[in-house]
Amino acid sequence: MFAVLKTGGKQYKVQAGDVLRVEKLAAEAGETVQFNEILMLGGDTPSVGSPMITGAAVQATVIDQIKGEKLIHYVKRRRKHSSQRKKGHRQQLTLVRITDILASGAEASGVKAAVGAGSAPAAAAAAPAAKAAAPKAKAAPKAAAGADDLKQLSGVGPALEKKLLEAGVTSFAQIAAWGPEDIAEFDEKLSFKGRIEREGWVEQAKTLAQG
Repeated sequence: MFAVLKTGGKQYKVQAGDVLRVEKLAAEAGETVQFNEILMLGGDTPSVGSPMITGAAVQATVIDQIKGEKLIHYVKRRRKHSSQRKKGHRQQLTLVRITDILASGAEASGVKAAVGAGSAPAAAAAAPAAKAAAPKAKAAPKAAAGADDLKQLSGVGPALEKKLLEAGVTSFAQIAAWGPEDIAEFDEKLSFKGRIEREGWVEQAKTLAQG
């Protein structure tokens, strides 16, 4: 039996015993996590989700937190012919071993959901059943009560704030704590290469977080 799961914006075809490298999860080595976004189950009775299969899940054991191969890219500025900067980045990854594939009953398994390390703390602590209880109509993400107004950052409008909320960023304190690897990661997610450093988001966030 195999399954097709989704995590970190990517899809993986897996079966018990497989070892995967996925985008960094909020879990320690030795922990068991559960992937709840299952697109397909294969075997004697294949099943395809629309888009996900309700009650299905894939469980895995975290082997280690690792880094991917170093990637080199150049940042060039328009109309400045000699202005370019060479940057390197190693993606943070989590190495997991698939232990079990559940065709049903995932809500009652009690296993911690596999949540990305960049997600908000509240999302990481949510029970696996939360997704099953979500409304059918997919509404645009809204800032949770008590969340900061991210539009106060230079260059952040409603569209960019929406992307940040989808990535689990809800407060100035989170942005203020970003390091070089976090900045490179969100440059990729937001599709604005170099904008975070250019606009000085981290410095602005530190000031705004202090009130």
